[in-house]
Amino acid sequence: MRILPDVIGAIAAATCLCAAPVFAAGREVADVVAVEVGGEPGAYELRVTVRSPDQGCAHYASWWEVVRPDGSLAYRRILDHSHPDEQPFTRAGGPVPIARDEIVVVRAFFHPDGYGGAMLRGSAGGGFAPWSDPPPGFAAGLAAAPPLPERCLR
Repeated sequence: MRILPDVIGAIAAATCLCAAPVFAAGREVADVVAVEVGGEPGAYELRVTVRSPDQGCAHYASWWEVVRPDGSLAYRRILDHSHPDEQPFTRAGGPVPIARDEIVVVRAFFHPDGYGGAMLRGSAGGGFAPWSDPPPGFAAGLAAAPPLPERCLR
């Protein structure tokens, strides 16, 4: 991936120093631990680093997504397989249709337990930081919204 800092003015990156193992209220979850941004407004490429207790197709981080503050889905990157031997792992996705200063949330979904891990909140132009106090049930309905994984490949 070629990141074009002249085009966006700066590279936006964040790192969450979240402790392992990855559990929330006794459930397995996936944490978003870093976000890097490249590209141009309205068509950014995000490189998202996720840490999760993947164990195969029965327990794995199945996607990361970009959510607007109103709870609407801006973008979802489906993860086709488990990453038990690659932790944390980074996957790029895009184009993500957001403005340079639009505040969004980047989070991951862990199959079968759902949302609940660490999220990062921020903008392509200003960077991302851990979001430790999301409203209860923030955008929970997106778990059933398309696109969804068709299958896990391994």
